[in-house]
Amino acid sequence: MKTRRLFAHLAAWLFLAVLALCALAPGLLAPGDPLAIDPAAAFTPPNLTHLAGTDESGRDVLTRIVHGARPSLVIGLAATGLGMGLALILGTAAALAPRWLDGMLLRLLDALYAIPSLLMALLIIALTGPGVGPAIIAVGLSTAPGYARIVRTQIRTLKDSAMIEAATVLGRTGAQRTVHHLLPNALRPLLALVTLGIGQAVIWASALSFLGLGTAPPAPEWGAMLAAGRTYLHLAWWMSLFPGLAIVLVAAGATAIGRALGGKVRAL
Repeated sequence: MKTRRLFAHLAAWLFLAVLALCALAPGLLAPGDPLAIDPAAAFTPPNLTHLAGTDESGRDVLTRIVHGARPSLVIGLAATGLGMGLALILGTAAALAPRWLDGMLLRLLDALYAIPSLLMALLIIALTGPGVGPAIIAVGLSTAPGYARIVRTQIRTLKDSAMIEAATVLGRTGAQRTVHHLLPNALRPLLALVTLGIGQAVIWASALSFLGLGTAPPAPEWGAMLAAGRTYLHLAWWMSLFPGLAIVLVAAGATAIGRALGGKVRAL
């Protein structure tokens, strides 16, 4: 069982390393132009020349998947960073605020948390309009309430601990106790959760693009490619299969790494 788990973790890290290479230097793995069309080669099934086939315009699907890793990861990472940043502000403010303000903030977080994240993202997109920037904001804001509740709980647990009492006795100010003691220790258990959140943010970003609310075609983006392929599913199944497989592998890799990091955090 341990050997199987170790193999799964290594495979996840290897896949994410390849994914990072796709995002940073896609030309190394797919030197072709993801926007180059070749109508004569449209709907070519997977073969040695086009390993993942071609789409309705003759564009190489594998090249588009490789180049599509960057926008998908940028949206996922930026949205997770935005959500975590807002969560730190709201969660810390709620945990350290007077009881009445803590109650107000907690009710607000509970109300926002009760709204399904994808539905909240759709509402925000409806107000701001489609695009990469609005997609990042939408996904980030939709994940913030859940992170904020966890930050608040962690800080409320830590602020009465012996560590904080010792820092107070040593003359540390409230800001010093928060920055040097509360936040680092509160963030440690969130490491695994944030890793899982990146995978889920990539899924939500792809879902928004699938609905036509994210990256605009013909730019290579997995959700948009999946949406384009559904029209030709009976004719060119590979147009939907391979972008969908990329999304699933990212989510599975992030989940495996998140679980591994979660085990290490508990061991600490």
